[in-house]
Amino acid sequence: MARIPITIPQLLLALSIALLTCAVPMPTPARPQSAAQEPSQAKIRSAVEPVVVPVTVKGPSGALVDDIRREEFRVFEDDVEQHISSFSAEASPLSVVLLIDDDMPTKAIEAVQKSLVAMAGGFSESDQVALARFDAVYTPVLDFTADNDQLITELKGLQLGLGPARGVPTKRVDDAIHAAADVLRNAGGERRKVVLLVSDGVNAKNNTYSYDETLKSLLSSDISVYAAGVDVALLNRNKNLLTRYTHATGGDVYFAARDAALSDFYTQVVEQARYRYTIGYLPTGTDRAKNYHSIEVRVRRPGLTVVTRDGYYLAPTQ
Repeated sequence: MARIPITIPQLLLALSIALLTCAVPMPTPARPQSAAQEPSQAKIRSAVEPVVVPVTVKGPSGALVDDIRREEFRVFEDDVEQHISSFSAEASPLSVVLLIDDDMPTKAIEAVQKSLVAMAGGFSESDQVALARFDAVYTPVLDFTADNDQLITELKGLQLGLGPARGVPTKRVDDAIHAAADVLRNAGGERRKVVLLVSDGVNAKNNTYSYDETLKSLLSSDISVYAAGVDVALLNRNKNLLTRYTHATGGDVYFAARDAALSDFYTQVVEQARYRYTIGYLPTGTDRAKNYHSIEVRVRRPGLTVVTRDGYYLAPTQ
């Protein structure tokens, strides 16, 4: 069989074609991309939680006003009016920490000692109450109980003013309220959470927690502070530490000059905390990147005083 001679130029051409064929990949048919293969785009979702605001309304004489209708209320967050999505005027059970200052002048200690049993007077079987005392440290006395007889027994046996006499108060009011807030944080379920503080408002300078840190702890857990101011608290009512805590959390402060006034105070506090309006709204039109949001509640009916907390902190994300 005769062979066909191949010239050098033909050989070089054949090699070139072979090299080009290896270097350029053959195209493959395009396949449709499944949903799982599509590039994902990060979506920022901000879940807006409803805000619940307990509100107390008082008349010119200070008496509670209990006939305000839903449409008479207006609520503002960060100066932006909000739509009220829920409203209730029903009484609520309470979770309360009775917090008693044990580092006061002798006269004040004696007055509080005489009034202790009256603390139990306004509670019902649906409430749960804990008892604590404080000076430089927070000392639990009784864990939460719904047994009013047990509470009365503990109050009768509580002896105040047995610590060493001190020329300069070492009590830490901020730390004591912060500790009470920690106790209340996970308590109560649907109950309203209250710290009922009896103190002269004198505060040492070496608290572990500042006022701002303690207030944030209270507002983050929807806890209101009610206070009975005794002794020197009566002389400086407007700038007293008790006034600051109660007004910021939507509670109230009473200044008692007599033993009888203290006993009346406990019943008033429980009544006021229990019979409050509850307003709910879903925040709209405010900057959700902010951690703190102010609250203002108004009533269309003239001549009334509205008591509620100044604002709230967003709960930390998990």
